Amino acid sequence: MTDSPREPSFTRSYALVLLLVVATYVISVSLTESRAAPIVLTVQLATVWFALRIAEARRVIRRLADIVLCVAAVVAIGGYFLHKEGGELGGIFIASCVLYLIAPFAVVRHLIFRRAVDRETLIGAITAYLLIGMFFAFAYKAASELGSVPFYGSAGGGTLSQDLFFSFVTMTTVGYGNLVPAANPGQTLAIAEAVTGQLFLIVAVGKVISSMPFRGQREGGEKP
Repeated sequence: MTDSPREPSFTRSYALVLLLVVATYVISVSLTESRAAPIVLTVQLATVWFALRIAEARRVIRRLADIVLCVAAVVAIGGYFLHKEGGELGGIFIASCVLYLIAPFAVVRHLIFRRAVDRETLIGAITAYLLIGMFFAFAYKAASELGSVPFYGSAGGGTLSQDLFFSFVTMTTVGYGNLVPAANPGQTLAIAEAVTGQLFLIVAVGKVISSMPFRGQREGGEKP
């Protein structure tokens, strides 16, 4: 009987990234729009920073994350005190979206090469799923900041809270319909998110759950 893999420490576990993702959502829905953008931007970049390190991403990717994190921190601090709105943060949101796009791939790559399918693998898969939702949320925000028309048409450009709400409603294909992108690229992004979210949930998360050993198997016994 082989020894069971040792549980990683909290700072090296995907549970930390999962907690940061939840913190990003809570902060974004708790603060007003003028104050939320710089703070949420800082928290979500820290989330990516930890995700890339726990996933043991390539060094060049981690260096890129460090650079973007530093630049975004400066912009976030300036935006917080100067209360800047509009397209000033658009470029940073795009850079953040790139990192949020890389992070789930890094996590999935790390999980594929893990020696065991256990609770940490499941947490990692759920984390990657939520990171995809966060990527699309900030992609909507970048499109809104840089677009020439209100992102949600008559409903306006949308707040961070609305972008996150719309992202996860779209990814889970709930489709309440109270928020709808008025034009491209928002409409194309919404379709891509709905397809990606469902495929990831069924294929990746479902595969992890079905591959997890029963308790009796982990202890070296037979399935009852």
